[in-house]
Amino acid sequence: MRNVTKDNITDVFRSYMAEDMPPRTREIMSALVQHMHDFARETNLTHEEWGQGIAFLQGCAAVETEDRHEFVLASDVLGLSSLVDMLHSSETATSSSVLGPFHVSGAPPLAVGGDMKRDFGGPVLLAEGVIRDTDGNPIAGAELDIWQTAPNGLYASQDDEQDTFSFHGLMTVGADGRYAFTTVKPVEYTVPSDGPVGDILRACGRHPWRPSHLHYIVKAPGYKSLVTEIFPDDDPYLDQDTVFGVRDDLVMRYHEKPANEFPDGMALSGKVNDPFLSVNFDVVLAKA
Repeated sequence: MRNVTKDNITDVFRSYMAEDMPPRTREIMSALVQHMHDFARETNLTHEEWGQGIAFLQGCAAVETEDRHEFVLASDVLGLSSLVDMLHSSETATSSSVLGPFHVSGAPPLAVGGDMKRDFGGPVLLAEGVIRDTDGNPIAGAELDIWQTAPNGLYASQDDEQDTFSFHGLMTVGADGRYAFTTVKPVEYTVPSDGPVGDILRACGRHPWRPSHLHYIVKAPGYKSLVTEIFPDDDPYLDQDTVFGVRDDLVMRYHEKPANEFPDGMALSGKVNDPFLSVNFDVVLAKA
């Protein structure tokens, strides 16, 4: 079309799309361009501002590596990751939450009752619970992928002082659906703010802090996979999570217990000499 105007360019774009393209692709691309064009018209976007947007994308690409996913981080701090999670969470199962940019695939096996704390300092945390279905039945053989930051607030993929799978474990539960492991108490931390995403946060007057949490990916045949996080109820950033990951049902409470109450059957049984923290959190999966 020769006579493209600011008012008809969106319709012209749609007219250029192939008739035989997949319907879902047509729906997504049509809506995407509609919103982008409406955004430009609503804000009267200038060439300079358009250029800043392009520079932001180029900046994300420049710092993107196998261990740093700046585009994912941008999606997180803009709330898109959490919005997609919430659009597809089951109302009867545990809420999903953001995957984040620091998950490492291929974590080593971790036995039920195993330890991830190893020689790191900080208080011992005993985390346990049952993986069950929406009717309350335990899910035998469910797989739990666990990861978190070290006490210095860094994930293994961010820290040359940690090995690749530090604070990562892959657990398969038994017939009772019970998981249990020991680790160090997670700490609140900042998302990387030395790149383009940090520029966005500063421009909006926002901080980069996340509340402390444990990450879980839970899978079982016949059930929807769950990507989620759990957060302690006393964290100072619980109501100000910069990636919008907190949900009411993902908030748990640590209970401090004396060393003589540490249970048997754990990798650290008989080795805990100081008070420890305990949390019980059940995970509910929805059927596929």
